[in-house]
Amino acid sequence: MNDKKTFYITTPIYYPSDKLHIGHTYSTVAADTMARYKRLQGCDVFFLTGTDEHGQKIEDKAKEAGVTPKEYVDNIVAGIKELWKLMNISNDKFIRTTDGYHEKAVQRIFEKMYEKGDIYKGKYEGLYCKPCESFWTETQAVDGKCPDCGRPVYKAEEEAYFFKLSNYADRLVKYYEEHPGFIEPVSRQNEMINNFIKPGLQDLCISRSSFKWGIPVPVNPDHVIYVWLDALTNYITALGYAGEDDSLYKKFWPANVQLIGKDIVRFHTIYWPAFLMSLDIPCPDKVYAHGWVLLEGGKMSKSKGNVVDPVILAERYGVDALRYYLLREIAFGSDGVFSNENLINRINSDLANDLGNLLSRTVSMVEKYFAGTIPAEREASEYDANLIDTAKTAAQKAQENLDALNYSVALAEIWKLISATNKYIDETTPWILAKDESNKAKLANVMYNLCECLRITSVLIAPFMPATAPKIREQLGIEKDFVWDEAFTYGERATYSVVKGEIIFPRLDMQKEIEELSAASGVKENPLKEEIEGIAKIDIDEFAKTDLRAAKIIDCFPVKKAKKLLQLTLDVGTGENRTVASGIAKWYKPEDLIGKTVILVSNLKPAVLCGVESCGMILAADAGEDDVKVVFLDGVPAGSKIR
Repeated sequence: MNDKKTFYITTPIYYPSDKLHIGHTYSTVAADTMARYKRLQGCDVFFLTGTDEHGQKIEDKAKEAGVTPKEYVDNIVAGIKELWKLMNISNDKFIRTTDGYHEKAVQRIFEKMYEKGDIYKGKYEGLYCKPCESFWTETQAVDGKCPDCGRPVYKAEEEAYFFKLSNYADRLVKYYEEHPGFIEPVSRQNEMINNFIKPGLQDLCISRSSFKWGIPVPVNPDHVIYVWLDALTNYITALGYAGEDDSLYKKFWPANVQLIGKDIVRFHTIYWPAFLMSLDIPCPDKVYAHGWVLLEGGKMSKSKGNVVDPVILAERYGVDALRYYLLREIAFGSDGVFSNENLINRINSDLANDLGNLLSRTVSMVEKYFAGTIPAEREASEYDANLIDTAKTAAQKAQENLDALNYSVALAEIWKLISATNKYIDETTPWILAKDESNKAKLANVMYNLCECLRITSVLIAPFMPATAPKIREQLGIEKDFVWDEAFTYGERATYSVVKGEIIFPRLDMQKEIEELSAASGVKENPLKEEIEGIAKIDIDEFAKTDLRAAKIIDCFPVKKAKKLLQLTLDVGTGENRTVASGIAKWYKPEDLIGKTVILVSNLKPAVLCGVESCGMILAADAGEDDVKVVFLDGVPAGSKIR
């Protein structure tokens, strides 16, 4: 990301379905966290989200409901706005593609492209997926189904306007090469080039004449503008582009980062930059495609009946606990599995035991030993230097990882400080110091350091947990307003006068919560039984013989004459690479694996597989019927021992 004093971040605009699930919430919380972080750094931030409301499926659903399309979407959009309010989303604007200013701007954009010669009228003949609003060729469809959603496609034939996407193929590839980091993770860029651009880009259908719910084509009102030209341009029309006041556009465009789900990468990294090139305006700095939040059995969807309702979770456990879990549990950019059990474990372990207990113990001790105010006279201890160094490192590492959108790693670094602060209590034993009046200055020093680390923690967690941070500061007796740079200061406050408050994260009864959550949400846990029939037991000495190491995939390609095998070149941290053949070709493409860190069984005897000497094995899990998931690591250096 660049160092502009302004910062513009967007989420995809969401289709107004009857209920948004936890996956939609994940994307918006990630964007909100980045927006809050940049505001704390002093940036002038513009954060956009909204809804994509045109198209054939909306028209059909409204007809089924016996209402107009606008009435249909109005009712749903109100619920989406309430959800974002509940989740403490700090968006600066909520755009609807039915907003009048947007519709007028899209028509002007169409006219500009048309006048440039990038749009022409023709006839569409091919396959169409109504749920995805996507056109496909016979070769792109998989067994007569949409390659994105897996639902049936049908043959469509109608007069349409086309955008000359084919003219931009070479320019797109050149742009990718000249702007590394434009598409992240890099595996998504490889996918776009190899799967879509190299096989040959076809011109893009950008109008429909078989339904009416859309923005009329200005040169031919019998057509409406196809949803992706309408939807994608919201990112600039929301700023006033092609409108009466484009001051926001001049101030904030190009966007610093546009967050999207991995299922809409093609639209945002091929169609979108091509549209912008046609309009002769800059492309965004970065398009980041995160993974999905999955349940056992795969992606959440209303049709499968396996969606997790964020409202139930937020109201039961608090918004900040849910925000923390989503960004801590899942490595941003990869898929992650939602689990009620994991959520409760995170709340109990990280939030209640580590953070909540640290705050409660600290405030209670300051009140008990010093009537709430730490004396100015303090005497340092031998344990201070390590704690102070940990605090400074946590701030730096959190900043570096937030800048790189590594949310889970940033939180892990922050929790190193929280763990070190808890350890500091055990090392300094304040309850023993308090028994001797001559240790008063030493005890005051311990209390001061605990408060300082909690103050720094409050800054670092503020983008993630905006309601919790001020609660910590209130109990520390300090101002609730702060800036990010405050996390890099240590020892500048004269003293602390604490105010005992409520427990910020109470511990939960796991069994009770699982049962009640399952009943409320309909999402059933499937924990492993204590005894798994047919599995041999081993003792700790046998297990200790297995050497597990973190290994980074630096190259990957199919093994000739072996449909199931991929040959992986691994950086194992020793300076010499390792070759492993893995039977995962059915589930992973080579370009999706490069750059990932995996777990390697490093001391497995070498074996020759289809002519490849495989020196080890990577770990993967059976993730359902005929599905395998490789176990990826997050932020672990190559060569690290797994224990």
